[in-house]
Amino acid sequence: MPDVVNIAARLQESARRSPDQPAVVAPRTRNRDGSYRYDVWTFRELDEISDRLAAGLTDMGIRPGARLVLFVPFSREFVALTFALFKAGAVIVLIDPGMGKTNIFNCLEEVQPDGFVAVPLVHVVRLLKRPLFPGARHLVTVGRRWFWGGRTYRQLLKTRTRFPLNPTKSTDPAAVIYTSGSTGPPKGVLYEHGMFDAQVDMIRDFYGIEAGEIDLPGFPLFGLFNAAMGVTTVIPDMDPTRPAAVNPEHILQHVHDWSPTQAFGSPAFWNRVGRHCEANGITLPSLKRALSAGGPVPSHVLHRVGKALTGAGAQLHTPYGATECLPVASIGSSEVLQETAERTRQGAGTCVGRPFPGVDVRIIPMTDGPIPKRDDVAELPSPEIGEIVVRSRAATREYDRRPEATGLAKILDDEAASSNMNADAFDARPTVWHRMGDVGYLDGEGRLWFCGRKAHVVETLNGRMFSVCCEAIFNDHPRIYRSALVGLGTKPPQTPLIVVEAEADAAPKSPADEEQLRQELLTLGRANPLTAMIDRVLFHPSLPVDTRHNVKIDREALAVWAAKQLR
Repeated sequence: MPDVVNIAARLQESARRSPDQPAVVAPRTRNRDGSYRYDVWTFRELDEISDRLAAGLTDMGIRPGARLVLFVPFSREFVALTFALFKAGAVIVLIDPGMGKTNIFNCLEEVQPDGFVAVPLVHVVRLLKRPLFPGARHLVTVGRRWFWGGRTYRQLLKTRTRFPLNPTKSTDPAAVIYTSGSTGPPKGVLYEHGMFDAQVDMIRDFYGIEAGEIDLPGFPLFGLFNAAMGVTTVIPDMDPTRPAAVNPEHILQHVHDWSPTQAFGSPAFWNRVGRHCEANGITLPSLKRALSAGGPVPSHVLHRVGKALTGAGAQLHTPYGATECLPVASIGSSEVLQETAERTRQGAGTCVGRPFPGVDVRIIPMTDGPIPKRDDVAELPSPEIGEIVVRSRAATREYDRRPEATGLAKILDDEAASSNMNADAFDARPTVWHRMGDVGYLDGEGRLWFCGRKAHVVETLNGRMFSVCCEAIFNDHPRIYRSALVGLGTKPPQTPLIVVEAEADAAPKSPADEEQLRQELLTLGRANPLTAMIDRVLFHPSLPVDTRHNVKIDREALAVWAAKQLR
């Protein structure tokens, strides 16, 4: 039988080892001079508070396996409630609030929650759609409760008792985390306790993260990893759903106040912070490492942030993965700038590094249909571009209540999961390979190169064109911030064109200037065989991007926009 694994046990261990170490630090107020006042919980306090919350949740009737939607901003309460729900054996449902009302309600109707743990506004909106969630009986309000019943966060805290950890197994569900919907309809990814446990080990060991470090995470999920690693989380004063709008001065004040050893942010986050550091001659000497994920990180971001990281051996790491499979591979900024950036500029794709230990990566032929068994498909030789498939202890096995989507995204292998993954827990189920939905290749050194989403491949008369490879050719122009390859027509052969967004201070100032820039871009394209057939360039004021990381370009929306422009 699978062994007992509950990811919340990691928090208990952190509290035992370092009870007085700050666990979660949250800015309370910002003074006129730009400094902050903070609220701090130690690991002992976080563990005790989450125990009391877990006991309160159990007292109100929440049982193991109950599905609770957690709609609380990144805060001390968010971290405490997450571990309380884990301790109680509940399944946490996390939905990105930036995906839009329609997508949110579609996700909620699909998951059919047993209750909501949310701020008052969410409960108000929930009441308007109450018929969609007939089973949502367990209600917790973080803040002021009005007329909808249930209990408040403060009422749960009145249960002053230690809580015995629910003996969940490694294969028991722990959470349903929805994808952002940036590359298709949002889907609930079913996480098991053993998968979270494996993620913590893989990330900690690969980057050499040690208990006692301090992290400044611009993404809530990393705040949960930190508590499980014995790392202090300093919650930044920012909207995590709008990293492209982060105020660098707020971030740098946190760095000044707490001297973090690590910081995580999307490429849009580091673009803002890096530009501010360069313009003002600011360095970040306390950081041992910076991390960035969510999309390819441009070389200029790596360069700017790299200059600010003055600590010995410090650099910006760019882990690659997906909600369904994290982590997969990683590479540091030094290796990118010294070895792979020039190849990227020439259209080779973006190198995302070597796979994490315990992660298997294969490249298979591109196909849209399901692949039931691993033996049903051949492996492509290096460096042929194909579909990226991955397996590891942290790779999820299914989408929640989406058997068709699961069938399209997962490939079964006859090997037992535990024997193949060297897992501590016994798992007799077949190994599952996850189809990343990305295309790329492995080079001669075993590094993985990302060439774009499979859905964004443009099929032309002359062959396939890969988005990331082609866009790099145009992004090399000093006046261009980013670009997007778009294929006109829904069926092959498609006509390729490029849509560009200029740097804020280099946008065309007149029709003549725009035409001059267009001709320069076409000349760049014709000089490379990958883009030689592109003969149309459109200018867009601000390319549409995803809500989670603000970097994934919505090429589907751009294709519709481009067709209208040409008409």
